[in-house]
Amino acid sequence: MFEITDTQKIGVGLAGFGIAFLFLGMLMLFDKGLLAIGNILFVCGLACVIGLERTFRFFFQKHKVKASICFFGGIAIVLLGYPLIGMLIEMYGFILLFSGFFPVAINFLRRVPVLGNILNMPGISRTVDWLAGESDRTTV
Repeated sequence: MFEITDTQKIGVGLAGFGIAFLFLGMLMLFDKGLLAIGNILFVCGLACVIGLERTFRFFFQKHKVKASICFFGGIAIVLLGYPLIGMLIEMYGFILLFSGFFPVAINFLRRVPVLGNILNMPGISRTVDWLAGESDRTTV
């Protein structure tokens, strides 16, 4: 196994709080204050988990320029006071940035006891397979 440092533990907490604030901001009809705090916490948490250098390398790769511009541009638009437009642009950038991680996350969630049963239901399974990019998945 590998050891998790205290900075990485703090980063997981920051990213978790960031996601929670983003969720609350959307529930509160796109409250720009909650969305701004959520964005800042999520990016800071990501930087703590993987490190500053790897974070910069992740966001500023040549093939991810469009995704990074959309993601950070959406954050800037939220901070300027247009939360709905900013979140739409940010979500597009987020999907482009983290689309390679979706299959790993979905396969992990399928192994969680209760959630895995829900994700393997007939109607939901087809949508989850499409999100994961697994068109040839066979059910057992």
